[in-house]
Amino acid sequence: MTDKTSNAMWGGRFAAGPDAIMEAINASIGYDKRLAKQDIEGSRAHAAMLAAQGIITDNDAKAIREGLLTVLSEIESGEFQFSTALEDIHMNVEARLKEVIGEPAGRLHTGRSRNDQVATDFKLWVRDQADAAIEGLEALMNALLAQAEAGAGWVMPGFTHLQTAQPVTWGHHMMAYVEMFARDRSRFQDARKRMNESPLGAAALAGTGFPIDRHMTAQALGFDAPAANSLDAVSDRDFALEFLSAASICAVHLSRFAEELVIWSSAQFRFVALSDRFSTGSSIMPQKKNPDAAELIRAKIGRILGAMVALFTVMKGLPLAYSKDMQEDKEQVFDAADNLMLALAAMTGMVSDMTAQQDNLRAAAASGFSTATDLADWLVRELGLPFRDAHHVTGALVAMAEAKGCDLPELSLDDMKTVHDGITVGVFDVLTVENSVASRTSYGGTAPEQVRAQVARWKEALA
Repeated sequence: MTDKTSNAMWGGRFAAGPDAIMEAINASIGYDKRLAKQDIEGSRAHAAMLAAQGIITDNDAKAIREGLLTVLSEIESGEFQFSTALEDIHMNVEARLKEVIGEPAGRLHTGRSRNDQVATDFKLWVRDQADAAIEGLEALMNALLAQAEAGAGWVMPGFTHLQTAQPVTWGHHMMAYVEMFARDRSRFQDARKRMNESPLGAAALAGTGFPIDRHMTAQALGFDAPAANSLDAVSDRDFALEFLSAASICAVHLSRFAEELVIWSSAQFRFVALSDRFSTGSSIMPQKKNPDAAELIRAKIGRILGAMVALFTVMKGLPLAYSKDMQEDKEQVFDAADNLMLALAAMTGMVSDMTAQQDNLRAAAASGFSTATDLADWLVRELGLPFRDAHHVTGALVAMAEAKGCDLPELSLDDMKTVHDGITVGVFDVLTVENSVASRTSYGGTAPEQVRAQVARWKEALA
């Protein structure tokens, strides 16, 4: 049993302190100490506002603001002694502030509650993580743009169902991921804009009778405005749910790309060589070079999506306004943010370091009858066949090539004429993979000129 005074900050309502089990389930300091910087930032803004409004004296506000910097310094240097008995980061900071400056510390909590305090701290932290995710995505997009620009004309197979479909360019494939990660970037930007309202001053749930200035604290903390409803302000965790939603979609994209890198770097494909910095060896097989970084990135969606599901489940049945359930809102967000940033950094490193194997890409693009669609298009364009008839003729020519053990360009003109007498020698102009990709000049197509135009567009946008 803990001492009766173990949590004196609860005040006189309780005759005895919580026992060890209650203390363990109630305490969040083990993880919410990560909010120390945001907690102190919010408290310094609150103290300045209280003084500006004449609610506390300038001298008390100065002592509080300077004392909070002392506490922050102790936390950042590792000197601070966190106490589980004090439950959370807010009460740990306030208790230490009282030891540092004495009586004025007791005036800091005027006009606010832990309910609006934790909502403010958490929102500031998530906002910082959204900014970090945006920055990380831009770094990855720039790495992809460098690959796309270098390989705008390198031919590789494009797949559907992981079967060879049509030739594309390396640059076009890289730009597909630029577009994906650009959408992720916009989701974080949108979420950040929506979350940028300050809960501070909403107090426990109903606001306060003190003449506080919520616009002043909102501005000091970089918010666009104070949240307009005090009930909503303390009970809202949409900002965390949106962050996790954006993080989950981003992790899906990272996982899809990681899967391609695992396939491409295999001995069976040899499309890319990953650097030693992002690969490992085998403990017993000396020939192995394992794409472990890609595989770990591929797995991150499991824990990030799991975090999103966990928080949705916590929030789904909560009545307004604050409930202690919401203490379970942070650990999964912390974990998801950490793992998303790690995955983004690792993917950026891999993309920057990887080397496309151009000869292998070109050879693979030229196999599997990848120019069959070009042949069908030629039959429509040059001979006037309906596309369905052209599709049938092309299928017959593919079957012939398959039977002969060759690819379409290796069939003779005489062979082709046995399927359709109107075919001329001009057909061979469209059967090379280089001509195939060069012909795809529609907006967003794989032609090198289109790839270079998209690279230039994105370089300008990111600049």
